[in-house]
This record gives sequence, structure tokens and C-alpha cells, in this order.
Amino acid sequence: MARRRPQHLAVSSRTGVVLRRIIMVAIAVVLLVGGGYVVAKRDDKAAVSRSVPTSTTTAPSTTASTQPVASVESTTVPEATFTISAVGDTMLGKSGSLPPNPATYFSAVDAEIRGDAQIVFANLEGTFSDVSGSKCGDSTSGNCFAFQVPPSFSQHFAGAGFTVLNTANNHSHDFGSAGLDQTVTAIRSAGMVETGLPGQATVVQAGAIRVGLVGFAPYRETASMHDLPAARALIGKAREQSDVVVVYMHAGAEGTDAQHVTGESELYLGEDRGNAQQFAHMAIDEGAGLVLGSGPHVLRGVEFYKGRLIAYSLGNFAGYTNFNTSSGVLTNSAILHVTLNRRGEFQAGRLVPVTLTAKNQPLPGGGSVALVERLSNEDFGPAAAHFTSDGTISAP
Repeated sequence: MARRRPQHLAVSSRTGVVLRRIIMVAIAVVLLVGGGYVVAKRDDKAAVSRSVPTSTTTAPSTTASTQPVASVESTTVPEATFTISAVGDTMLGKSGSLPPNPATYFSAVDAEIRGDAQIVFANLEGTFSDVSGSKCGDSTSGNCFAFQVPPSFSQHFAGAGFTVLNTANNHSHDFGSAGLDQTVTAIRSAGMVETGLPGQATVVQAGAIRVGLVGFAPYRETASMHDLPAARALIGKAREQSDVVVVYMHAGAEGTDAQHVTGESELYLGEDRGNAQQFAHMAIDEGAGLVLGSGPHVLRGVEFYKGRLIAYSLGNFAGYTNFNTSSGVLTNSAILHVTLNRRGEFQAGRLVPVTLTAKNQPLPGGGSVALVERLSNEDFGPAAAHFTSDGTISAP
């Protein structure tokens, strides 16, 4: 009779088989899961590498896989910038003295006026109007000037490339409120916009960047640079509505002896024309990325304050017998190109020299760059803008 295996041994044997199967399954699961983890880990690293703004990134290989990982190339998106082109006091004559060729008056320099700028700015030194009754009345004084050209002349500004005209100056009300109203209508009808009215912040789109423009002058009929709390509030309003703020100021005394920025309030014919440097610094302190100026009818120096550019006066640009541009520094003019980023930081700049004829027509060339470089160094020392011979501007 066969001997029976002890019951406990039979049980133990079956248990051993089960345990061995469990162990084999567990090992297989670990291997499968482990391989999957390594692949996932590698893919995650590759995914991270695609989001890193570097030129070429290769994900590291792992010991669990011999498959090569493709190089992933990513390009850094260029930072958004915009360029503004700006000129100073601009008009195309006055009643009784209009150019015979207004449509081509800017043609010698219109390529430089436009450049590659998204915003093309000028101070409109007068009115687009045909109403009667100037501020001079019957005055025979040689110190009263009223500038007026037909409303249709706004088309010639637009044709030359201008997109924004400033009305904050001492000639915006040469023909009263009616003349100003006609001027604003003419500007807008030509496809341009204006700035400079009390409380006015003009916002334009320059590519991907919203630019707020505000113009100031030392007059209550304009956005006044004498009312500093209101000026601060207006700059703040523009800052809230835009990415970058550009401030214009019509400030300073006039004439050949007014080329220098004094840092003090400047008088002309008994009129307080403001402290240009104090106002410009305030504007930047309040968030402006760029300050432009004109009004003295001559060029002035360029300063960098807190990394922001201030062009204190771009002088005259066109007038057709309105201005004295007969000789010397009175013939010097310029077109300023400035490129800023979304934070209002200076990226590049160039001062294009312009010469004015005896009838105030702008022509290319002249010694404006050397003049502005000298004035900048004399007035601002270590804060002066640097210029190369071709007018390229760099920060100190």
C-alpha cells in the first residue's frame, strides 16, 4: 500500500507554487511600470525643454531607454517695440502768405519724416481754419502773430506721413475757440489725431503697444504745465490707459539766445514759459517714457533722466515765412526717431539733420547733430545723450 504524503507537506507545496507565480507576476509588473515611468520622465523633460526660451535644448537620455531623443529648437519671441518720429514747430504759412506748392512742401524730407515709425508727431504751430477775428485784432505790434491756413491743408500733413499733431501751444487759439474747433475737425478728417486740449490723453495703437500722448503748454486754454497737480493727474490718466506715455511740452524762452536749458523758469516778453527741465523730470517721475519739446524756435540739447530720453526743443520744422530762419542756428532743424519697448525704455534713437531755407522749407543735411551734441554736453554733462556723426543716439 502506497504511503500517503503528509497533509501539511502537500499544502506547503501548493503554497510554494502560488507564491512563485505571485512573485513572477510582481516582477513583470515592476518591469512594465518601471519602463513606463522612465519614458514618462524623459517625455516630461522634453516638454519642459520646449518651453525654455533657449536656442537649442536636447533632453538627456536615460539608462532605461536607448531610443535617441530628438533635439527641440525653440525661438525667443522678440520684445515688442515701437518707433516714434517727431519734429518741432510746423505750419504751412499764414493768411496772405501760403506756399504755392503745399502738397510737395515736405517732399525733400518726407522719407525721413516717415522712416519706419508707427507714430509720426509734429507740433502744429497755428490753425487749420478760415474764420475771421484773430487774437491780434487791429494790433500793429510786431510781437503779435496769428497763424492760419485753410482746413484743407491738413491733408498735406497727412500726405507727408504725420499721424499725431499737438495743439498745446501759444498759437492754437490764434482765431479763438472757433478756429480751434475747425482745426480739430480738419485734423481728424485727414485721418490724424490731436492732443493738447485740457484733460486730453490721446491713445493710439503702435503695433502691439498702446501709446498715450499728452501735450502741455504754459496756457490755461491748453493742458497747462503750470498746474502741476493737474499735469500729474493727466499723465497718470494716460498711463492707466496705455502701455507707454509720451509727453510733449511747449516750453522755454525764444530766439538765438535761448538755446540752453536753464533749469529755471524762463520768461519771454514778460510771459512765464515754464521750467522745462523741472517739468520734464516730473513727467518721467510720473511714468512717461519719452519727453519731446519745442517752442524756443531753436534746437536744444538732449538729456537722459532715469534712462528716459528728453529732447528739450526740436526747433522749427516748417513755416513758409512764419519764422526767422535766415541765418546761423536759426537754419538748424531735425527729425528725431526714438524706439521704445513696452515699458517705455529707450532702445534706439537717431537725430536726422535738417536745414531750413529762408522761407522755412525743410531740406536734408546741415550741422544740427554737432550742434545738439555740443548743447547736450554743455547743459547736462554726464547725463547728456551721446551722438555719432550720423546722428545715432545712445544713453550715457
